[in-house]
Amino acid sequence: MINYNNKTFVAVANSDNGETSADTVFNYKQEGSMLTAHYQGGKIIYGHLIGIVDEAGIIDMRYHQINSEGKLMTGKCISRPEILTNGKIQLHEEWQWTSGDLSSGQSIVEEI
Repeated sequence: MINYNNKTFVAVANSDNGETSADTVFNYKQEGSMLTAHYQGGKIIYGHLIGIVDEAGIIDMRYHQINSEGKLMTGKCISRPEILTNGKIQLHEEWQWTSGDLSSGQSIVEEI
């Protein structure tokens, strides 16, 4: 199993309807299969996620965040890991808002 504990990620790609950007920094913590993270930067004043990591390192998560417009946004996401040639983790994400317009999108975050 991939261990995400104490890893830091930044967004490197996102759909137009997403709020994360290259200025968004995620700080992950993991205990067993339980994953949490806090994040902020760019359009996001503060965000938090909680998820479950399976044996393949796939994360099933839920997130909530307050954006720069002062709105509370919520969503769900499945993140699939890829180990890059430099040994860093890249997460390929399929997400959907559970607030607002309920649209979905794809993003990529990468370990720094």
